[in-house]
Amino acid sequence: MLPWQDPGLAPAERAAALLAEMTLEEKAAQLGSHWHRASDKPVDDEVETHDVAPMEHAFKSHQKTWQQAVVNGMGHLTRTFGTDPVSVPEGLARLASRQADVTAASRFSVPALAHEECLTGFTTLGATVYPAAIAWGATWRPELIREMARAIGEDLAAVGVHQGLSPLFDVVRDYRWGRVEETTGEDPYLVGTVGTAYVQGLQAAGVHATLKHFAGYAASRAGRNHAPISMGRRELEDIILPPFEMAVREGGAKSVMNSYCDIDGVPATSSRWLLTEVLRERWGFEGPVVSDYWSIEFLTKTHRIAQSPAHAAALALRAGLDVELPATGPYGHLRSAIEQGLLDEATVDTAVLRVLTQKAELGLLDEGWEPLQGTDSERDLDSQHNRDVARRVAEESVILLANDGILPLASPGRVAVVGPVWTDVRSYMGCYAFPNHVLSRDGGKETGLEIDRLDDVLPAALGGDVSFAAGCGFTDGTDEQLAEAVELAASADVTIVTVGDIAGMFGIGTSGEGCDVADLRLPGRQGELVEAVLATGTRVVLVLVTGRPYALGEYAGRCAAIVQAFMPGVEGSDVLARVLTGELNPSGRLPIGIPSGHGAQPGTYLAPSLGWFSDGISNLDPRPVFPFGHGISYTSFRLNDAAVSALEIPVDGVVNYSVTVTNTGDRDGSETVQLYLEDPWAEVVRPLKQLIGYAKVDMAAGESRRLTFEVHADRTSFTGTDLQRIVEPGEVLLSAGHSSEDRLDGLAVVLTGERRVVGEGRVLTTPVTFG
Repeated sequence: MLPWQDPGLAPAERAAALLAEMTLEEKAAQLGSHWHRASDKPVDDEVETHDVAPMEHAFKSHQKTWQQAVVNGMGHLTRTFGTDPVSVPEGLARLASRQADVTAASRFSVPALAHEECLTGFTTLGATVYPAAIAWGATWRPELIREMARAIGEDLAAVGVHQGLSPLFDVVRDYRWGRVEETTGEDPYLVGTVGTAYVQGLQAAGVHATLKHFAGYAASRAGRNHAPISMGRRELEDIILPPFEMAVREGGAKSVMNSYCDIDGVPATSSRWLLTEVLRERWGFEGPVVSDYWSIEFLTKTHRIAQSPAHAAALALRAGLDVELPATGPYGHLRSAIEQGLLDEATVDTAVLRVLTQKAELGLLDEGWEPLQGTDSERDLDSQHNRDVARRVAEESVILLANDGILPLASPGRVAVVGPVWTDVRSYMGCYAFPNHVLSRDGGKETGLEIDRLDDVLPAALGGDVSFAAGCGFTDGTDEQLAEAVELAASADVTIVTVGDIAGMFGIGTSGEGCDVADLRLPGRQGELVEAVLATGTRVVLVLVTGRPYALGEYAGRCAAIVQAFMPGVEGSDVLARVLTGELNPSGRLPIGIPSGHGAQPGTYLAPSLGWFSDGISNLDPRPVFPFGHGISYTSFRLNDAAVSALEIPVDGVVNYSVTVTNTGDRDGSETVQLYLEDPWAEVVRPLKQLIGYAKVDMAAGESRRLTFEVHADRTSFTGTDLQRIVEPGEVLLSAGHSSEDRLDGLAVVLTGERRVVGEGRVLTTPVTFG
C-alpha cells in the first residue's frame, strides 16, 4: 500500500505524500475539470435553445475534448447527472465510464471528484424539487432545512456524487436581482443560521457543501447580474460576510465558491483579501475554493484585468482560488504562467494539496476505490420520504400577509380561480430545479415528476363550484383571455387570483439567474389582471407564487386576503389548497420585505435613520407594505412580560432577554418570536434595528411559553471607524417582536468598560431556551 492510499494516515499527510510524486502537469490536472456532454460536437451542433451558465456558448466553444482534457487525470467531473436527462442507471454508467478514463490517464489512478447542483434538490431528472431557498428563509426553521439537506445529500451520495454546489449565503440587497429566489433573505442572521443548517445536513450525508457566492454578489448595482458592487468595507464586514463566517466556523463547510462580481474594482476571483486573508487566515477555512463557472476566464473576457489565460490563471491562483470549473481553461496554462514569472510552483502546490486532501477525506485515494462503490442503481430520487420533507418545508413557508376574515374559505359559494400560476406547476420551482434548468431548453413544460396543479386539488378541497380561467400568461396574454377571466370573476362570490413567476435563466423567465427586472411590478399583464378583477367588486384572495417580492401597495388594502408562497416545490398545490381551506394554519414569516411602490427601490429593512422614512427630507417613503418578519395566521399571539437579567453588563459580558408568548386564539399554531437590537448612539451610522435572534414556537390554543435569549456582548459588535470590529460601551435596546416593525418597547442594557476590539472567533449566535 502506498502512503497516500493508507486510510490510517491523516488526509493532509496522504495528500502531501502524493503531491511529492507529481509532475507539474499532473498537479495542474488536479486543478481542472471537464463538462462532458453526450458528445463533443461543436457548439453549433448542440441541441440547446438557451444557456444554463453565464456566456455558456461563448466559453464552451473552445473547450477541450474529453480525450484532451483527461490527459494526466482530472480534478472535477462537472454535472454528470445534471446536464442532460438521464436515469439513475444511465447516470451511474456515465460516471463509471468517465472515472475509468480519469484513473487510467492518471499515473497514480487518482479519480475525479464529481459535483452537481443541488439547491432545491438534486438537479437531475426525476429528483424531488423542494421549495426554493427563499422559502427556506420563510420557514424560520433551521432544523427543518437541515433535515431537507440531509435527504438531498443522501440522494447525491447514493449515486456517487461527492460535492454539491449549494447553498447560497448571499444577503439580498436589491429585490430586482434575479437570484433573490436562490437566497434565504435580506438579513445576515437569518441567512447564516438557515444556510448553516443546510450545510450541516448535506455534509451529515457525506457530501461536501459549497458556500456561494463569496462575496457580495447580491449587492450588484441596480440588481443587474454580475454588475459591479459599490460597497464599503464596513457594509461588507457587517452585512455580507457574517453568514459565510457562520457556515465556516459553526457549519464546518468543506468548500467555497467565489462570486463573479468585482467589489470596488477588484473581482472576487482575484481578491487575495477575500479568498486568503479573510477566508483562510481570519476564519481558518482549510478546504478548496472552486471557481464559479468560467469566472477565471471572466478576468480576461469581462473584467479585463488579465491580458492572457496564463495571466488570469496566475491572478486567481495567487488569490487562493484552487479549482477551475466547469472546464479547464486558464488553468491549462499554468506552466506558461510559471515560465513567464507570473506564478511560482509553490502556489500551485498549495492549491493541489487542498484538492488532494479533500479527495483523501472523501475516500477517493483509498486503495481499491471503485467509482460505483456504495451506490444504488435503483435509487428512487423522488421517494415518499423526500415528498414528506418537501411538503413540510412548503407548509411552514407559506405566509398569510393579510386577511379580513375571508380565509379560511369554509363555505365560499361560487369560486373563480384566475391567473397563470394554476396553469403551470413549473411556477412552483426555482431556476436550478431540473425541469426549469434543463428540460425547459426546448420550450416544453415537462417536469419528469408527478405534480398536481391547483385545478387538480382545489375543487375537491373547497367542495363547491370552482371555475378556472388563465386571464394571461406569466409574461404575455391577450385581451380575450383577460376578458374571459374578468367575466368569470364578476359572476363569482370569491375570486382567487394566482399570480407570480416562472423561473428561467438569462431572460428566459421572470425570476432566476440573469432574469433581473427594472422595477417591482408584477410581470407581464398580471398586474392588469389583478386590477381588472378588483374592479368587478368581487372579493379577491390574492395568491402570489414568486421568487422575489413584488410591490403590493396598490392592492393590499383592496384584497380580502393575500397569501405569499415562495416557489413551494412539488407539493405546492396541495399545501396552498390546505392553507386556503384552513386545514393548514399558515406559519411562514417574511424573510424579505414586501415593497409598497414598484419603483426601483433597492432598500431592505437594514436601514439607518436617513435610509428609512425621513419626514421633511425626502418625499419618497421606502417603508414596505409588509415588513421583514411579518406574517399572520388563523390564530393570534401575544408577547408580554419582557425582562432582562441585568441592566448593565461588561463589554464582554452576557445578558438574558426573556419574554412570554401566548397563543390567544382558538386553534393551534406557530409563532416566530424575533429579537431585535437597537443601537441608539454609535461611533458610526447603524441600522435602526437588526435581528439578532429568533425562535419558531409551536403552541396549542391558549398555551403560554417563556423564551429566554442569551445575548453575548459580541452580538452588539460592529465595524468601527478604524475598520476594526468593536463592542462599544453605552446603551443598547433589546426588543422582541412579531416582525421588524411590530415589536415591544425596547429594554435598555448598558455595556460598561472600555471600547473593546473583538478578535476572531466571536460569538455568532443567540441561543434560545424555553421555560
